[in-house]
Amino acid sequence: MSEIVNIPEIYGSYVFGEKEMRARLSKEVYRSLKRSMMTGEELEPVVADATACAMKEWAIEKGATHFTHWFQPLTGTTAEKHDSFISPQGDGSVIMELRGKELIRGEPDASSFPSGGIRATFEARGYTVWDITSPAFLYDNGNTKTLCIPTAFCGYNGEALDKKTPLLRSMEAVSKQAVRICRLFGDTQTQKVISSVGPEQEYFIVDRATYQRRKDLIFTGRTLFGAMPPKGQEMEDHYFGAIKERVSNYMRDLDVELWKLGIPVKTEHNEAAPAQHELAPIYNTANVATDENMLVMNVMKKVALRHGLVCLLHEKPFAGVNGSGKHDNWSLSTDTGRNLLEPGKDPQQNVQFLLMLAAVMKAVDDYSGLLRVSAANPGNDHRLGANEAPPAIISMFLGDQLTAVVEHIIAGNEESVPSTSIMRVGVSTLPFIRRDATDRNRTSPFAFTGNKFEFRMVPSSGCIADANTVLNTITADVLAQFADELEGAQDLREALRTLIRREMKAHQRIIFNGNGYTDEWLAEAARRGLPNIASMVDAIPELVKPDAVALFERHGVYTEKELRARADVSYELYSKTINIEALTMIDMAGKDIIPAVVRYTTELAASVAAVETAGGDASVQKELLTRVSVLLAQAHRALDALRECQRKAAGMTGAKQAHYFHETVCPAMDVLRAPVDHLEMICDSTIWPMPTYGDLLYNV
Repeated sequence: MSEIVNIPEIYGSYVFGEKEMRARLSKEVYRSLKRSMMTGEELEPVVADATACAMKEWAIEKGATHFTHWFQPLTGTTAEKHDSFISPQGDGSVIMELRGKELIRGEPDASSFPSGGIRATFEARGYTVWDITSPAFLYDNGNTKTLCIPTAFCGYNGEALDKKTPLLRSMEAVSKQAVRICRLFGDTQTQKVISSVGPEQEYFIVDRATYQRRKDLIFTGRTLFGAMPPKGQEMEDHYFGAIKERVSNYMRDLDVELWKLGIPVKTEHNEAAPAQHELAPIYNTANVATDENMLVMNVMKKVALRHGLVCLLHEKPFAGVNGSGKHDNWSLSTDTGRNLLEPGKDPQQNVQFLLMLAAVMKAVDDYSGLLRVSAANPGNDHRLGANEAPPAIISMFLGDQLTAVVEHIIAGNEESVPSTSIMRVGVSTLPFIRRDATDRNRTSPFAFTGNKFEFRMVPSSGCIADANTVLNTITADVLAQFADELEGAQDLREALRTLIRREMKAHQRIIFNGNGYTDEWLAEAARRGLPNIASMVDAIPELVKPDAVALFERHGVYTEKELRARADVSYELYSKTINIEALTMIDMAGKDIIPAVVRYTTELAASVAAVETAGGDASVQKELLTRVSVLLAQAHRALDALRECQRKAAGMTGAKQAHYFHETVCPAMDVLRAPVDHLEMICDSTIWPMPTYGDLLYNV
């Protein structure tokens, strides 16, 4: 039996949060630190030193010997450089020390991370700066514990080289403009509006020994070859099904590790595909939620190894079954605790909510391209559009009641829309159930779900900072426009009425409550003028369009230089990813698959000769030999073609290279995969050189 875990006792025990700060800091230092957290004012040196000392003592008591500035460079992962607490003394001894200036600022090598040309190789200096609003934590890596200090990462001249810095800027931008809206409605108490996020995380779990026999999973995170097993997800029996014991034990250990880190994971269940699962936390501020989600992914992979498992975070590790994403649940709340996206009992009469709804409608419609690129990575190109992933077309789901409210407002209809009704299920012993204001729509990329919007397009392996930076900024921009118009209005009530109706009518086209997977929707979206940006390489230019540059510069979130750098990094990321996939396919097909099939044809040929020599009927063997030989020849030709495409791509750079990989190399990879997957289905299983989908999806 596993030991009983005292959850309240362990929760947050690896976090230097409010509890530890109050206990270890003087009242004066604690108050000053909290004030800096709230206002952003610079820490006084004495406060920084006292905080650093207390943090160091706490970490050492927990077993830590090193500290690191933990940051999120443009690689999309996390980075850290460890320094020990030791400080040598003149007598040959050491003391354990962490000074305030070491807490606040570090200096990693900026030229070694992707920068899109912002930092050259000879311009190595970069800075990590403590994000005081995100608590420090201990990372337990077996026999070592490290004090991790969440930081932003910037270049020598202050350019953002990470995901966190623009997110923090966008949080300030949306807060500033949302407070202006609050003031219009007589709210004088709110000083800050906080963007909150609850990111649900989907993932696959496979057996480690089986995984280690798949080069494609090891090198790329997804299967580049593989025929569907006899059973996939068509029976719909895995979704919310009983969790297997081995996976349940993994989830238990994962929960404990995350609870120690103060990450409020709440829900876990089987997802739609075999071996697929989901984890969901409770909400937190956008920057802390981002840090926590990056930690969640790290810990998921670490804990899986303990159980002889591997956690796959790729968006489409298996062709033909459900892909994985993150559901980015985004909302705006005041520092007094009021959710600005809460419709209330009668949304039609809640003018402030209607103004916020109109703002989000306009933001999503006007800047759909930016939302699309914020959720773009190479893996998502395989996922979007089917198997419970949203389509690449950005639309907004509001549900029947809110859609009716919008239609009433546009039509000038004063009649109230009926509120949520009682649902009767026809069983006398069951209580009446009040129906929610909105249904759920899994095919919608951007759905209103009660008092928040769920952006379902975000990739499972990606950093949610990108999506939330865009959401905050585009909303801030529209709120600024609204505030500029309304603050000078002589009749505020009539001005609100006019603005809400005008904007809802102008952006009604973004609302779609139907099935986003159908061909009819593709045609309807085109008729409405909604863009369909199918791939990452087609989405990247959205970052540097003049309107986008002006938007981000207007709110101090990105400079044009930073945006162009991110576009360059994105092209490079795409090219490197597809290049690795192509080289892996070439390696697997050339060294493993084709040689195995050649051996099989040799056995078949020997069988034909032996049967005919004995006077038997070898027609079956001959037919099988012919089929295998034809497919083998197709695979060999496709392999040669892919080699040539990859060689040509290697001589290109930038956007040209990324487009060539997308338009030429990816199709060549598909051509190679087709005969190989067919061969897997007809060749003797004993000769096939790697585990099948059935082995991977059902061997846990």
